[in-house]
Amino acid sequence: MKISIFGLGYVGTVSAGCLATDGHSVIGVDPNKTKVDLINQGVSPIVEKDIGEMIAAAVKNNLLRATLDVRDAVMNSDISLVCVGTPSQLNGNLDLSHVRKVCEQIGAALKEKNAFHVVVARSTMLPGSMRTVVIPALESYSGKKAGIDFGVCNNPEFLREGTAVFDYYNPPKTVIGETDNKAGELLMQLYAKMSAPLIRTEVETAEMVKYADNTWHAVKVAFANEIGNLCKAEGIDGHKVMEIFCQDTKLNLSPYYMKPGFAFGGSCLPKDVRALMYKGKSLDMDLPLINAILPSNQRQIEKGINMIVEKGNKKIGILGFSFKAGTDDLRESPLVEVIEYLIGKGYELKLYDKNVNLAALTGANQDYILNHIPHISKLMASSLDEVLKFAQTIVIGNGAAEFRNVPDEIKPEQVVVDLVRIAPKLSGERYDGICW
Repeated sequence: MKISIFGLGYVGTVSAGCLATDGHSVIGVDPNKTKVDLINQGVSPIVEKDIGEMIAAAVKNNLLRATLDVRDAVMNSDISLVCVGTPSQLNGNLDLSHVRKVCEQIGAALKEKNAFHVVVARSTMLPGSMRTVVIPALESYSGKKAGIDFGVCNNPEFLREGTAVFDYYNPPKTVIGETDNKAGELLMQLYAKMSAPLIRTEVETAEMVKYADNTWHAVKVAFANEIGNLCKAEGIDGHKVMEIFCQDTKLNLSPYYMKPGFAFGGSCLPKDVRALMYKGKSLDMDLPLINAILPSNQRQIEKGINMIVEKGNKKIGILGFSFKAGTDDLRESPLVEVIEYLIGKGYELKLYDKNVNLAALTGANQDYILNHIPHISKLMASSLDEVLKFAQTIVIGNGAAEFRNVPDEIKPEQVVVDLVRIAPKLSGERYDGICW
């Protein structure tokens, strides 16, 4: 099948690489010329396991190309996947300006196209967004009717950064919200080889499923952290408690998020919880559990800061400050908040994360580090050894494999604050785990 993908961030790039690997002809579209050029050179614009090799092979086999030209992409594809960002506004609502603009551009191209075309929204949006933003923009600029002249679907993604390729091929479920049967049938063909349950439903239901999933993941992280905090206060190993808890897969569900540790972050969970909180407020609903998730998460950030400050050292080394290992994404990374606090209090810092390479960053990540946290870029070290030689307190911020031996290799005058349990140790004289 011929597919165009709008937005070459994490979801768009992974989708492009996987679909092209499956033999589809894929055109990636992005207004960022750097991303377009990278794809056309066979280079992935994101850091993600396996995707670099997949992009290189797809371009070499003429199954993937990228362009700035929306009309070219629409005219030469059967399906368009919208994978652009939906960032938070200050009040917690979503900024759908990128979605609206792309849909207007696709609609303008559809005006010239006679063949039936399907537009699929993979961007995460609150229930009602398809009916109030996506479909009106497409209809207005095309002069055509959704569900009759062209199809529209909502197809939420369930990809985790760091394991996105594996998640693409091993989804927990595939959900298609459709405006018409023809559109749903066409989209189904992309997932013909998937063994996961495939659910076809209304677009509003599909929109809400993603929020139900991400909010539950956020609840699990907050719950595990609060249990871990109670355990440590009583001298109990929080990880051991939750390992036993998670053996009950019949009632306690997946163990993936149920690990005491540091705060959650990234471009999905905080944004989606805020959006759901906003939606509740807009409906005058009291949602006490959901409203408590972000404050609980913030307490975990504050606890991490206090652990560092209490060590009494001025030279701090941070190992890993993307929001989790295996990604270069700094958006809403809780470690960034920790770093900014320490800078403000006059601490000397050196930061190291092999995936956060300023020269290699593009798009949203590059904009974030250069325009939102430029002071942090000046503190970045080029190697792990540089940080270890400098720091008095070493903070392990994500679970990158290269940090595993750090607690056993520190000097007598150094201490470790471990926010991820990089090694199976318990808190002691020169090692302090946040929940164990």
